[in-house]
Amino acid sequence: MATIKKDDRLTSSQSFSCVGFAGFFSKTATSPLEVVKIKSQVGTFHCKRGFWSSFLLIYQNEGLRGFWKGNLVSCLRLFPYSAVHLTTYKKIVHLHMDELGYISQLRAILAGGLAGIAAALVTYPLEVAETRLIVQNCREPTYIGVVHTLANVYQREGLLALYRGFSLTVLGAFPFSIGCYAVYMNLDKLWQEPPFRFTSLQNFISGCVAAGVAQTLSYPFETVKRKMQAQSASLPHFGGADVHFNGMMDCFIQVVKNKGILSLWNGFTASTVKIVPYFGLLFTCFEMCKQVCLYRNGYIVSPLSYKLAPGVDQSLGPHELEEVKRYLKNRNFQSQQSSFGNRW
Repeated sequence: MATIKKDDRLTSSQSFSCVGFAGFFSKTATSPLEVVKIKSQVGTFHCKRGFWSSFLLIYQNEGLRGFWKGNLVSCLRLFPYSAVHLTTYKKIVHLHMDELGYISQLRAILAGGLAGIAAALVTYPLEVAETRLIVQNCREPTYIGVVHTLANVYQREGLLALYRGFSLTVLGAFPFSIGCYAVYMNLDKLWQEPPFRFTSLQNFISGCVAAGVAQTLSYPFETVKRKMQAQSASLPHFGGADVHFNGMMDCFIQVVKNKGILSLWNGFTASTVKIVPYFGLLFTCFEMCKQVCLYRNGYIVSPLSYKLAPGVDQSLGPHELEEVKRYLKNRNFQSQQSSFGNRW
């Protein structure tokens, strides 16, 4: 997957804020594609005529607002998801490091998969709420906002409804990790050079390719998961799913039997089209936020460029740099006092 590299010149709170803002902006900008993808996966009537017609039907039935349904809960989910994912990933990686602090690419990817499962477990109710908000008609809503959705689902369907389909997240993590590993193991052959020499553009393209391959392999699991999340007696037409089913295995069987095996990849066009703008905006916004933070920390001369500040050791962390500045300031002040005393 495309990932954002850690910069030790930022504090933990600054890194978290930059990632949060970048994720918020990129998710909001690509929300129409996400709405079309989820509606296609569930199988609502909007997506019966193909990719482009889906946009027109959503606009005709729900207006522009319909393309940003569930976006707020999706953005809110970013923060706890990222926090749990990062914490879990660090602990798993630390356990599998050798004496020299090295971990293999396969183990690192598997650690990412396990961390993703842990983060999904904590934030899964928000994902269910996102799906319910998207499949309903916003002009005739059953759910109003995140809190109302969670409370309504819990009261009418019980706690387990907020985790319906979670097992598919676990199952889908394995082909997803395999897809990432297969791509990363062949990157040096693709670019004809070792990974540590990749440019930012090469890393971006590699991340997009890895995301595309990984989601292709795990997509059927996500499709069935979305159908299970949407299924509810509280919604018109039981959430709009295009098949009736009882449980995970029955959903797979009914989809393949009634719609064909390729229907497990419904919405794949929207999902694939979303990859480049999503990660492009994610990286761009992160870099813009990072420049502002680096400027505030004193590493660069302007928030509009990466021109390094003269005389600043870029290897120092922000707290270390602050200590150095404070020391130099005190030393200059003392030397001025000494010079002033000598004159008298």
